Amino acid sequence: MAKPEALASTDARSVASAPDTPAEAPTETNTAETDASARPAASLSAPPQPARLRRVLLKLSGEGLMGGQNYGLDLEVVQRLAQEIKEVHAAGLELCLVIGGGNIFRGLSQAANGMDRTSADYMGMLATVMNALAVQNFLEKIGVPTRVQSAIPMAAICEPYVRRRAIRHMEKGRVVIFAAGTGNPFFTTDTAAALRAVEMNCDALLKATQVDGVYDADPKTHPDAHRYDTLSFGDVLRQDLKVMDTSAIALARDNGIPILVFSLQQAGALAEIMRGTGRYTIIREET
Repeated sequence: MAKPEALASTDARSVASAPDTPAEAPTETNTAETDASARPAASLSAPPQPARLRRVLLKLSGEGLMGGQNYGLDLEVVQRLAQEIKEVHAAGLELCLVIGGGNIFRGLSQAANGMDRTSADYMGMLATVMNALAVQNFLEKIGVPTRVQSAIPMAAICEPYVRRRAIRHMEKGRVVIFAAGTGNPFFTTDTAAALRAVEMNCDALLKATQVDGVYDADPKTHPDAHRYDTLSFGDVLRQDLKVMDTSAIALARDNGIPILVFSLQQAGALAEIMRGTGRYTIIREET
């Protein structure tokens, strides 16, 4: 399978014109935190150049956190994901996350059942905050400094979303989890993930799903479904492939951020992607 050669570091997207980062509000001391200057380059081994990822956003679905359950969190699954995140984080990767809330509450489905869509979406945003706090807890238990930033201010439990503060957290070696979507109804967490990936100047958006890439039909119900190794953004939009909503795809396309789709269920898949190996579908600009 072709390795993601199009994922060259995109330092050109860095915000050179932005003013100096303001001083951060005092936060608690975390002995697990490491100064960014002492952190190695993002490589678990020597990845083939130019496939070097400096900073990525990982999008996790809420359903993926359920494991074999019908609702809520499978703590063993969350613990395994935390260990995988720790592995790539320890290799020097700057990492941020967006987590869905479908394992607790899915606003769109409830709206279809007669609930007001705006209220249902806000309830879904609260579900993403619950998931973010759970993942933060497991990460910090294993020594990974983590901050949760919510698009809806909740000062008692997490930080408000502040773009430059989030970037500074990652530069200091912290994992940042973005919660509450965009803070607005009618926008999915996929769109929130694409938006935050652009705002954070990420080199790639990694979408963890229930299958090992993008198919032309659901492989669980269509055993003969065709799997793609590589797609362009135009292909996804023209074929109406249900990997992410169209707003997220268009936002990533317009800002040149490739999307890698891989299986949340495959142990070690995240680390393999960082090595430039593994099984995934890459969605990128047409060449």
